[in-house]
Amino acid sequence: MTYENNIPEIAAALRAEGKRVALATVVSTWGSSPRPVGSQLVVDETGAMQGSVSGGCIEGAVVHEAMQAMQDGEPRMLSFGIADEQAWEVGLACGGKVQVYVEAVE
Repeated sequence: MTYENNIPEIAAALRAEGKRVALATVVSTWGSSPRPVGSQLVVDETGAMQGSVSGGCIEGAVVHEAMQAMQDGEPRMLSFGIADEQAWEVGLACGGKVQVYVEAVE
């Protein structure tokens, strides 16, 4: 997993290579969150990703939705939240909530 700050440029480079890509962006957080608002992840058509929206705990679900967004062209607003007592089970170690916007890049 990488934490690059140039995710839009990476997405543009992948598009220039002819690959389909989707961007995921953290748009809001509440409570403890491993990554701040504005953190991004780019996913290509093979499911390869660069960047991070959570430090790993929700990336699998975000990549799945990014792949769907590339197929149907529909953006998505994803919400993840968990009570403190369940936090370790899903990987959000400190609880909290995260909203992530996922869109295909054309």
